[in-house]
Amino acid sequence: MRKFTIIGLTGPTGSGKSTVSEIFREQGFEIINADELAREAVSKGGVCLKQLSLVFGSDIIDINGSLDRRLLARRAFSSKENTAMLNEITHPHIFLLSLRRCREYIDSGRNKIVFDAPVLFESNSDLMCDSVISVIAPKAVRIERLKQRDGIDEKSIEERINAQHDDSYYIGRSDFVIDGSQPLDRVRAAVLEIISDQKIGR
Repeated sequence: MRKFTIIGLTGPTGSGKSTVSEIFREQGFEIINADELAREAVSKGGVCLKQLSLVFGSDIIDINGSLDRRLLARRAFSSKENTAMLNEITHPHIFLLSLRRCREYIDSGRNKIVFDAPVLFESNSDLMCDSVISVIAPKAVRIERLKQRDGIDEKSIEERINAQHDDSYYIGRSDFVIDGSQPLDRVRAAVLEIISDQKIGR
């Protein structure tokens, strides 16, 4: 019997995953953030960055040898095909880093883990999770959040959203679904209910 719990947390961009993740942190869970691991994976001089430059153009690497994230995002989210190529390159690197981080937590006795990953299913990382929670929200809500969070124009936001799956994709693959457009107290209540009723992490 496993002596640790790994919860997969996913959902489309702007849905409210970060809020749910923070609530889990408040409840004593360790958070592994795939976006942070992705930044580590594409560090200067790394294999992943070189692979990305071969597909999306050498100019995505700036004069300092670092990734131009906005340029890569424009190209990678311009179509579902390009997004798929981005994921195909980055997933293996992120997955290996996530396994390493999980092992570090488990070895140190921290056995309640949330893996916050926008592409949890696409990378097959859900296979290492005991349960999966998806956070969804109406498109209009997500657009407004992305405008405020990322400071990008609506056309770029539309491209990013259209390159992702619709809600049914997440709902059909998840054990639990949380509406991230609800007020914070209701989102928190939904998380606590999942932890309590399913005895997750206990």
